[in-house]
Amino acid sequence: MTPTLVEIRNLTKIFPLGESILGTRAKAEIRAVDEVSLEIRSGETLGLVGESGSGKSTLGRLVLRLIEPTSGVIRFEGKDLRAAGHREMRRLRRDMQIIFQDPFGSLDPRMRVEDVISEPLIIHESMTVPERRARVSELLGAVGLDQSALSRFPHEFSGGQRQRIGIARALALRPKFIVADEPVSALDVSVGAQIVNLLARLQREFGLTYLFISHSMPVVRYLATRIAVMYRGKIVEVAPSRQITERPEHPYTRTLLEATPEIAV
Repeated sequence: MTPTLVEIRNLTKIFPLGESILGTRAKAEIRAVDEVSLEIRSGETLGLVGESGSGKSTLGRLVLRLIEPTSGVIRFEGKDLRAAGHREMRRLRRDMQIIFQDPFGSLDPRMRVEDVISEPLIIHESMTVPERRARVSELLGAVGLDQSALSRFPHEFSGGQRQRIGIARALALRPKFIVADEPVSALDVSVGAQIVNLLARLQREFGLTYLFISHSMPVVRYLATRIAVMYRGKIVEVAPSRQITERPEHPYTRTLLEATPEIAV
């Protein structure tokens, strides 16, 4: 069995909402992620599926410590991320990246594509300008864009092309682990299928491990090795993709399968 790359145990995130509307002393709160435990093995894609508001994106950000958990354990290659200080987390972030859902809002409109992809290299790597430009050109080629993109701005590209730029940025530091947070939900079906196929190819070429978040069971089934089903902040079922889609055990999983139309990928 391949080693565990990411391990989370009893991970919980509670968002306070302030005073109760009834005027009591009790504070209202939302348990966005509720005692979640998962393992992600090196080289696999763990699909995380559930309806909007189920806590999927919050869980993805917690795993990367982009937001701080209320309680629980997060380990990356055996290292306790919650115990890591600022300097240690800065080093670890080289190996952990994210692809955001919105290809329009996730790119700075004032930065040229070369600068967008170069930014993590400037922060984390000691490279000359020619070395950095060569790396950016290599990354553009890997995601299917040509060199003419270097000097252009994000608004000059389609949604699918912008998502490719975001993927190139996530790959810049050659990470081991990527959280893909609904990377195709803002795209039309045909463009989304191209992005899913791109992610599958990049996984093979770069040896990546994915946490792939989606509300679409067919997309997750196509890409994922295993699937975790999330409902109201909890993981209600985890199993190999084929077992989840052919022999689901939880009623919510069956509802997702019945409600999601088939797509061609």
